[in-house]
Amino acid sequence: MASEPQVDQVKEIATRLREGAQRVIVGKGEVINSAIIALLCRGHILVEDVPGIGKTTLSKVLAQSLGCTFKRIQFTPDLMPTDVLGVNFFNQRSGEFEFREGPIFAQVVLADEINRATPRTQSALLEAMQERQATIDGVSMPLPDPFVVIATQNPIEMEGTFPLPEAQVDRFMVNVKLGYPSADEESDILLRFEQDSVPPAVDPVTNADELRSAQRTVTTVRVDDSVRGYVVSIIRATREHEGLSLGASPRAALALYKVSQALAAIEGRDFVTPDDVKAMAVPVLSHRLVLTSNSRLRGHTTSQIVEQVLSAAPVPIER
Repeated sequence: MASEPQVDQVKEIATRLREGAQRVIVGKGEVINSAIIALLCRGHILVEDVPGIGKTTLSKVLAQSLGCTFKRIQFTPDLMPTDVLGVNFFNQRSGEFEFREGPIFAQVVLADEINRATPRTQSALLEAMQERQATIDGVSMPLPDPFVVIATQNPIEMEGTFPLPEAQVDRFMVNVKLGYPSADEESDILLRFEQDSVPPAVDPVTNADELRSAQRTVTTVRVDDSVRGYVVSIIRATREHEGLSLGASPRAALALYKVSQALAAIEGRDFVTPDDVKAMAVPVLSHRLVLTSNSRLRGHTTSQIVEQVLSAAPVPIER
């Protein structure tokens, strides 16, 4: 069980990350919170929205704030798996084969416009995201710790893109959407960047060792049996919902469980409440669900389905 001083340290790290991000990102506190929570759970983040909203900016700011090794991969149709993983090449000077690491061998990897690469290249991330290792020419090599993939994609422009397969989408712990800013936020953006349209670099506010310690603390946050049962009931309800052809996986259940622990920790609590579960259900589950044809024709969204499930699931009462 996490002690209060340990949880307070997690809260402090999250506060520093949030304040660092908000030096560049105007508003979007809930979105930033969801991304930080995923980082504290060793989870990967999918940032999805229309162009010009700030997907790449948010991803870069989070990466810069962590003080970890960082690599960016610009996904394009001609990108090859070796461009991501690395390649063995023959060194004529030494007369031996040598391995040149790809950008996947970094603690934070920004996969920009991930749906522009071919399925063959997208699949190069599958093993890395799940098992934290990469296999090249039959040899498996561990990836750095911590290891997180922050991917962006534009869901509107379909030409020249390749939709992510369900197996890969399911590997992202959270899916965040920034949305358009409010009138006040947009005015603040104009004032903040009237001199320079390029967002400033952000100084690191933590480091790999501190982040690993926070990640370990999050896993010790107490979850009551009734709250664990609440998570299970939500997951099972998605599998039985008439508007869905594919419900949430066991991996989704584990993700919802973990992010609820992280949300409790960044709020300074060493125990999870049902409200923590409800607050994280949409960013954790919405991208993993598949609507039926009838639901799509009626204009329903997976987020709406999650809200319906939450409203119908009995909430455990504190004993």
